[in-house]
Amino acid sequence: MSRLGPFITLAAGAALAAGLGVASVASAPQTGTLTTTADATSAATSTATVPPVAEATTSVTPAPATSARPAAVKADYAGRVRGNGGLVAVSVRNGKAVGYFCDGRTEAWFAGKAGDGEVTLKGFGGATLSAVLDGGKATGELALGGKRWDFTAPTVKKPSGLYRATALVRGARYRAGWIVLSRPDGNGFVQVGAMVKDGDPVPVPTITPGSPVTIDGDAVSPKDVDAFIEEMS
Repeated sequence: MSRLGPFITLAAGAALAAGLGVASVASAPQTGTLTTTADATSAATSTATVPPVAEATTSVTPAPATSARPAAVKADYAGRVRGNGGLVAVSVRNGKAVGYFCDGRTEAWFAGKAGDGEVTLKGFGGATLSAVLDGGKATGELALGGKRWDFTAPTVKKPSGLYRATALVRGARYRAGWIVLSRPDGNGFVQVGAMVKDGDPVPVPTITPGSPVTIDGDAVSPKDVDAFIEEMS
């Protein structure tokens, strides 16, 4: 019996130590693998209170659309009248506008205002000229002598454009008008015009822009539109 005592004692100690080891393993925290109730609550609260991103809450109000066309401050248009063969010219200067039509036999002058990308001009005897100024051209309608024609007149640059001359020669009053257009191939000009003497039609001289014409023996200098638009409109 006395020989077994130490063995039992050691076995009991080993069993106690093993029990303590199991208890130590069971009670040790397992970091990185457990989430406490408090942690879950905190995470849920944190997720619920994150504000939405700025893109989701920012609204951009687009600028209101407008259909108004900008008014041409200074522009010259000239082209052919469909179904007529004549030429038409429209010039705009700071809200004022003048127009001229001529087919070599009939002529008509027009005057009025320009605004919102449009012109509505009036001539003698109820003649009218209206056009939309957009896209580098004047597109509109001419009404004269009970007839109507459409036209599209592109923008032009000097020496193309509208010219006019008034003169008192030997007691007679002359008035002449011309439309000058550069040829598409750049070789010279196309022009049409008319002249009246004391109100009666007379042959019109050919114009060379920048040079005088001869009327009944006198030299008369035609004016470009910048020189006469104020007195007409």
